[in-house]
Amino acid sequence: MDERQLSPAIAQLRERVERLLLRHAELQRTNALLAERLQGMEAEHAQLRQRLHDATQRIDKLLLRLDQTHSIPGTPDNQA
Repeated sequence: MDERQLSPAIAQLRERVERLLLRHAELQRTNALLAERLQGMEAEHAQLRQRLHDATQRIDKLLLRLDQTHSIPGTPDNQA
């Protein structure tokens, strides 16, 4: 290869490296944004799980009270 052939090859290589560096920077920004979104979704998921747990406990307490109300002797539901 003479110097005239080498120069365009080096220029092409430089352009390709610059494009790759730009793409790398874009991917890093995208990754940071996705990591931030994931963190927010994980926090929301934890909050929803807690709300579900709280609601389940309230329902269980209400069902327990309902069972206790219906198991009292002499109530209209228990007289046969």
